[in-house]
Amino acid sequence: MLKNNNLLLLASAGALAFTASSFAQASTLDDTRDRGAVQCGVSDGLPGFSAPDDEGEWQGLDVDVCRAVAAAVFGDAEAVRYVSLNAVERFTALQSGEADVLSRNTTWTTTRDTTLGLNFTGVTFYDGIGFMIHSEMGIESAKELDGAAICVQSGTTTELNVADYFRANDMAFDPIVFDTSEQTVGGYEAGRCDVLTSDTSQLAALRIQLADPDDSMILPEIISKEPLGPVVRQGDDQWFNIVKWSLFAMLNAEEMGITSDNVDEMLDSEDPDIARLLGQDGNYGEGMGLSADWAYQIIKQVGNYGESFERNVGMGSPLEIERGINALWTEGGIQYAPPIR
Repeated sequence: MLKNNNLLLLASAGALAFTASSFAQASTLDDTRDRGAVQCGVSDGLPGFSAPDDEGEWQGLDVDVCRAVAAAVFGDAEAVRYVSLNAVERFTALQSGEADVLSRNTTWTTTRDTTLGLNFTGVTFYDGIGFMIHSEMGIESAKELDGAAICVQSGTTTELNVADYFRANDMAFDPIVFDTSEQTVGGYEAGRCDVLTSDTSQLAALRIQLADPDDSMILPEIISKEPLGPVVRQGDDQWFNIVKWSLFAMLNAEEMGITSDNVDEMLDSEDPDIARLLGQDGNYGEGMGLSADWAYQIIKQVGNYGESFERNVGMGSPLEIERGINALWTEGGIQYAPPIR
């Protein structure tokens, strides 16, 4: 019976991959241009990454990826239609064509990259799963959580990684599962669980939404690797390249010291790397069906990666997340982009 079930699962995954691949045979770039906007799948509300502000405008690190793609394609970072998706529905929405790109705190894994007909285009945020507890519990380590009730969101890698962690440490836990991040944090606040678990970046975002953030603390342990990044359908290499190089342009711009404030001055730079990135020496957008100034438009309208990080999730934001491993490779981190040449 187990063998038959496995065959059914493989058949289902194959069917989804075929459907997604077939969908992508049409040019996503042409469809996007005909529509006049990039359809971007974002989270159902995660401050710092993708959430509407008080005026209903979407903001966040993931949102800036959507805006960068729009700037590259249209020369207009505001040419985006945001599709709010929870963790359960996100992949189906991308596979079906409801979204052109998924940019919402999604972990790059083997299964997601090889069985769903999808491609990850890079890493916007290197993260890991952690635990948030009520400070009054008096716990200092995740190793003290044996027997705890833990609130977790369904359809995420968190479910599997937490189970692995507790099994490896010979501990038990009671999973309290919710469909959305809003429901998960609501369960935590209502006392349905002792602990809230998710990516540490998401925990930081959820903590500032609590009625009293100081009553909760995030434990020091990071129990997994969670590389988060944009996703597109397989079968359309042109669109895959556009989304991938939109992120790489932001990273390269930071490394070269090009910002949204000085990019116009940099157009006169004699540095060949800067000239290539800004379209002053050759047309490196041509191979993607874009204009020569595609990267200039991204930097001018959205900013470089460091600017986006700082205003959305960095020390200048309510989340106050340090760059850490998300710093550039030249600054002791692991963020690194291939060269424009």
